[in-house]
Formats: sequence, structure tokens, C-alpha cells
Amino acid sequence: MIIKHSEEVESKKIVEEGVEGVHKQRLLTPEMGAPNFTMRKFTVEEGGFTFYHQHDFEHEVYILSGQGVARKEDNEIEISAGDAILVEPNEIHQFVNRGKEEFVFLCLIPNDAKM
Repeated sequence: MIIKHSEEVESKKIVEEGVEGVHKQRLLTPEMGAPNFTMRKFTVEEGGFTFYHQHDFEHEVYILSGQGVARKEDNEIEISAGDAILVEPNEIHQFVNRGKEEFVFLCLIPNDAKM
């Protein structure tokens, strides 16, 4: 069994075009011994947003706190703490903080995902 507290894991700010105010932590990874999935925690500052992108693998998202929207190619869906989301392979998506507090979520991806 592997147990990591999120405060033990480095938080890195993503500094790239197309992203604003996002910090990422890699909570469980293959390097730590996770055989199939990587668990990441994202913290999105007020007014921040993740990449608007797609990829050929599914991933699951669980909203821990805050509120925002999940942008798709053709619409936006309001999301908040307690929501679980399946992003299907090749689905264009983005998460945007539309609240007044940090928007925090977990994201699970397959270890063989190219990101």
C-alpha cells in the first residue's frame, strides 16, 4: 500500500501558453509504485483555467472544492465540489474557475498516457 499526504507532494505552477493560474501535484505515479494510474491534484486560482485540449485516453475527474465550468466543444457545464466527471477519449475539454475561491480537483489518467 502506498500512502501520500498531499502536503508531502510538491506543487508546481504550470507556466505555459493556454493555461492560467493552475498548480499541479502528482500524488501517485508509476515512479512511486502505482501500476496502472496516475493521480494528480489540480488547484486553479480564481479566474484561472486549464488547457483547452483533447487526447486519446479517458480520464476521470473529481471536484474537491470550489466551483467552475467544464468546457466542451459545444457548451459549458457548471461543476462544483462532489461532482465526478468522465472525460472520454478525444473529447475536447477545459476546466475554468468561475468562483471566488480556489477550484480544486483530482484527475486520474492511465500511466501510459502521453501528456
